[in-house]
Amino acid sequence: MKLSEFKFAVPKNAVAKFPADPRESAKMMVLNRETGEIEDRHFKDILSYMDKGDVIVVNDTKVFPARLFGKKEKTNAKIEVMLLRELKAQERIWDVLVEPARKVRIGNKIYFDNNKFYCEIIDNTTSRGRTVRFSYEGDLHEVIERIGQMPIPEYVKREPTDADKLSYQCVFANPGKVGSIAPPTAGLHFSEKLLKAAEKKGIKIATVQLNIGQGVFETIEVEDLTKHRMYSEYFEITKDSADVINKALKAKKNVYAVGCSVVRALESSVLTSGIVKPNKGWTDKYIHPPYEFKIANRFITNFHQPASPSLLVATAYAGGKDPMFKAYKRAMKSDYRLFAYGDALMII
Repeated sequence: MKLSEFKFAVPKNAVAKFPADPRESAKMMVLNRETGEIEDRHFKDILSYMDKGDVIVVNDTKVFPARLFGKKEKTNAKIEVMLLRELKAQERIWDVLVEPARKVRIGNKIYFDNNKFYCEIIDNTTSRGRTVRFSYEGDLHEVIERIGQMPIPEYVKREPTDADKLSYQCVFANPGKVGSIAPPTAGLHFSEKLLKAAEKKGIKIATVQLNIGQGVFETIEVEDLTKHRMYSEYFEITKDSADVINKALKAKKNVYAVGCSVVRALESSVLTSGIVKPNKGWTDKYIHPPYEFKIANRFITNFHQPASPSLLVATAYAGGKDPMFKAYKRAMKSDYRLFAYGDALMII
């Protein structure tokens, strides 16, 4: 398949700037892969599709306020630094993206928090990517939480607010698993009330961790889709979670994957017997149509950007381009809200 097949125009007013409130009040389109039927529901109706013994698998990674703004030494030019991942904690070395990149070279220093500390550029990685060393002597993570902004996508076309620190975070995010620059956006629709109702119904909640990195903001650029390469991201599946999922599989219950990150983690840890193995490490799993999914037989996602890896995951899950584009056309005609803060799509 070719990249050009996955490019399409999106009306500006269709891109959600703020999340639904309450979370579960978002719209939810339900696409049946076997029949091709489409239903228009709300996310609060999702439990009506689930039965006792089914499993909802969520990514409990926590988003941190990864967007910092500083000033370049001497020129005082405003520089945006997007923290991607910590490489060496003791040496305070990070992978970052910088903007505008043309102004940032090896040896430059960028000052933050009224010149209280700086980062020095020590290497170039990509056109916008840099490796930096921070001068801060105290708890760097603490100061990042204080001065950083939530890295909401640029297509939202507004400045982050304090409210985003809550709304751009899943309610099941684990404070001990900080490491993502974006949430699993399908998970934003779950409220604590909805999760409690699921458990009361006998539906199990299993967690995996996949730290979502810079790939979530980038679109594919190669025309031959098979040539695209994903950035590696850290993931972990515990034995307890694997046991819950495998028990459901053996009992022929439904396993609902919440978001592309969950699908990628699960598909990176499949045994030949068709069950999930406990695992941790780095994955660059890239899923595009056609693809045979081994674990989850239900998929909860959002409406994604054209030409994005996430759109390809959803297309593969839907069984091809035709059903997926039918769903997208309906969404745009029916005033669904798209992308990270937008409405949900469930493929069954």
